[in-house]
Amino acid sequence: MTAPRDQVPESNLTLEEGKILVKLARLAISKYLENNEIIKPPQDIPEKLLRKSGVFVTLNALKPVHELRGCIGFPYPSEALASATITAAISAATEDPRFKPVDLRELKNFIVLELTHLTEPQNLDTSDRRTLPKQVHVGQHGLIVSTKGASGLLLPQVATEWNWDSSEFLMNCCLKAGLPPDSWLLDGVEVKVFEGEIFEEVTPEGDVRRKSTGGI
Repeated sequence: MTAPRDQVPESNLTLEEGKILVKLARLAISKYLENNEIIKPPQDIPEKLLRKSGVFVTLNALKPVHELRGCIGFPYPSEALASATITAAISAATEDPRFKPVDLRELKNFIVLELTHLTEPQNLDTSDRRTLPKQVHVGQHGLIVSTKGASGLLLPQVATEWNWDSSEFLMNCCLKAGLPPDSWLLDGVEVKVFEGEIFEEVTPEGDVRRKSTGGI
């Protein structure tokens, strides 16, 4: 199956709903760092945010330079979006194995949150693997490359941030999975794409805006 180019998240979020999720993610981290409390979604949260959906929460440090500080999420719609946001946010701040846990002072002063709401991943047509780069649209698609015992995922914004073309995107997703970079050409390696709408803080605890990847 080839993922349609005009596919968008199944339940597009309004900016206000995106703001609710980003603020919920920040509150979840703060409460967990303060007293190990795992909050629950507020009772008056919009119904759309209680539907199952994939989501990733990314933490970016502003100082000393703008750099990744943590990123964890759920690519498949296995949990209500609001609940998944809480879990992903806490995990991104405290359990990303690439980084030391975030502390409360750092969170308040130096970290901006980014939330990516995902479509359900779709298999690409692999009948002719040489066509895969043409099926991957940089700025629109995120990638999952997987095979037995290995899996790697890159969000849509990663390719544009690193100025990769579609072939480089595929290669780097293979590397993320711990595979040789040309593994996407091999039978038995599954390649999926998904899309995401992104909401980000402008400053720590500040305004939230939509983030464009240039693909839609």
